[in-house]
Amino acid sequence: MTGVPQLWGKRYFVSGILLALNVLVCGCSSNPPGSPEPASSGSSFTDRMKAVFSRTPVAGEQAGVSAQADCPGIDIRSGASTYSIGTAPGVAATPTSLRYQVVVAKTARECVVRGGTMTIKVGVQGRVILGPAGGPGQVDVPIRLAVVQDGVEPKTIWTRFYRVPVDVPPGQTNVPFVQIEEDMTFALPPPAELEAYVIYVGFDPSAAKEQPQKKKPPKTAGTRN
Repeated sequence: MTGVPQLWGKRYFVSGILLALNVLVCGCSSNPPGSPEPASSGSSFTDRMKAVFSRTPVAGEQAGVSAQADCPGIDIRSGASTYSIGTAPGVAATPTSLRYQVVVAKTARECVVRGGTMTIKVGVQGRVILGPAGGPGQVDVPIRLAVVQDGVEPKTIWTRFYRVPVDVPPGQTNVPFVQIEEDMTFALPPPAELEAYVIYVGFDPSAAKEQPQKKKPPKTAGTRN
């Protein structure tokens, strides 16, 4: 989509492994036509979405028709719908050196207006697919969510980076994961401006490099394991 600010850095993907994604209607989820539900791994995406999005509004919330009608749509950041991990760090993966391919499969969102603010709950389901050079282990999936006022000069309203750990057990060729943000909150703009708001979802490997994982503090003398 043109006119979107560069919220993500360098693109990492293997051409030819892309998903066709549909923009969802508010409070529902979207997935490629014909895609099966993920294999059992605890709560299913549908169950988790129901738990997050299906609740009774508390006092002061303006949910219902008006809030949902104005709820910004979700789009997948161009070039950030897939994330590839190769055998050599920092080097683009090839079909033979691909360890893992990570894709976005489904999204869901729900809006609530409270006073002069809008709060959006966003759910993202993805899948880690084992490549020819892959094997069991943990994959840290770098995801970014953002609310952008689209236009000639796009403006970032809200953004957050997540590092989602996904364990790939022995014998599994693909593993689903879910990331849920319940507090995407920002000041409610005039209706004309709100029409230009878009929720963007995508992988952000550059941010993962800039925000290394926190190391555990060293053990002091006399500390037992």
